Amino acid sequence: MKYEVGTVILSAGAGTRMNLSLPKPLAPFLGKCLVDYPLSQSIKMMNIVAKEKSFTGLVTGHGKELVEDYINENYKNHKISYAFQAEQLGTAHALKCYFDQIEDARNCEYTLVMCADTPLIESDSLELLYNEIKSNNLDGVAATFKVDNPKGYGRIIRSKSKGFHIVEEKDANEEERQVLEVNSGMYVLKTSFILDHLYSIGSENKSGEFYLTDLFKDDFNVSPILFENPSSFIGVNNLEQLERSEILMRKRIISSLREKGVRFVDSRHTYVNTDNIGERTFIHPNVSIDHQSIIGKNVTIEPGSIIINSTIEDGVTVKAYSHLEEVTLRSKSVVGPYARLRPGADIGEESKIGNFVEIKKSKLDRGVKVSHLSYVGDAEIGEETNIGCGFITCNYDGANKHKTKIGKKSFIGSDSQTIAPVNIGDECFVASGSTVTHDMNDGSFAISRSKQVTKEAMAKRFLKSK
Repeated sequence: MKYEVGTVILSAGAGTRMNLSLPKPLAPFLGKCLVDYPLSQSIKMMNIVAKEKSFTGLVTGHGKELVEDYINENYKNHKISYAFQAEQLGTAHALKCYFDQIEDARNCEYTLVMCADTPLIESDSLELLYNEIKSNNLDGVAATFKVDNPKGYGRIIRSKSKGFHIVEEKDANEEERQVLEVNSGMYVLKTSFILDHLYSIGSENKSGEFYLTDLFKDDFNVSPILFENPSSFIGVNNLEQLERSEILMRKRIISSLREKGVRFVDSRHTYVNTDNIGERTFIHPNVSIDHQSIIGKNVTIEPGSIIINSTIEDGVTVKAYSHLEEVTLRSKSVVGPYARLRPGADIGEESKIGNFVEIKKSKLDRGVKVSHLSYVGDAEIGEETNIGCGFITCNYDGANKHKTKIGKKSFIGSDSQTIAPVNIGDECFVASGSTVTHDMNDGSFAISRSKQVTKEAMAKRFLKSK
């Protein structure tokens, strides 16, 4: 099959300078991995310019099985092939592995070359590169940018006529090191051009590596494409660069959210990894929202709240210092402050979950109130039921978990417990201080506590004095 464009992502790095136990492409980045970002942006670009006539390949090396397993698990709907670079002998050697091991690689008219450690790249930049090479009938283009301190980057040396060449830092002379235009490591080239020149590239340089940059030479039909914003091409080689790139990505996400009408009190101290937040939502400082969460419109999230892989519908209020993980909050519900909602908590419309309440794997219908210092686990609670302070569902018998079911419009008094499995019907009343061990039919009343005994004038026997 002939393809319009093929993308190869160089993903063989070990990432030793990052001091992680994972190969570099799997370094964590805003809840995902480094490789997710260039890969997803390249797929987005190819869907625009080539649709089904596109192809993606990865060159793996260190942690080959881990990287391939991760990609296969998370990109099941995309055809992705792999080449293995057993020794990391340079970027040109990586590309040789790609063309030698993946048959479809040679069947692409154009080849987009990217690195797995450039998480800030955007599909618009890739599309611009592709359009430049195609509209100007060039053999190759390289994305470049200018920096005040170019140390560590390959320098772009433009020809006076046509073409250009790239000098790596180690090989540059003093005059070349003063050049501020640098190489991003991102290219689009005609595949036929690559195959004509790739296999003649040598390693006569101070690193002893095969440089892919040697494809660009003076008088060749190649061109540098200068981008104004260098941040899109930042590479990640250590933990400081990883942190800096995450901060830049969050700024980008927050800027996009502001344009949608999301308000931030102080975005410098807000950690939002998702752009899936509705208009007129109000987010206070020190809030953390992961990339899997979905937040509706007109939501208020107060300081210190942590939201992980959760869905929050319109009009919800999450009060200060609440911790939500894998939960659903239905519209106009209120949670917190200091509430902990664990996986499987489904909080109904207009329900109220108060301070120091913990809920796990439980479904609460519309208008339920659990206001203070309670634990609800493995339960179903009907609409408009009111749970008093200090209530506990005793759901674990030491070996298995059991369910508590409470009907609608019931009242459970403070300091009560249900010993699961147990069912309490609609419109029931459980007196404070009771332990419910048997099912209750609709409309029934339960009390299970010892009769109070009062001994007059006996307190002095127990009161202590200094």
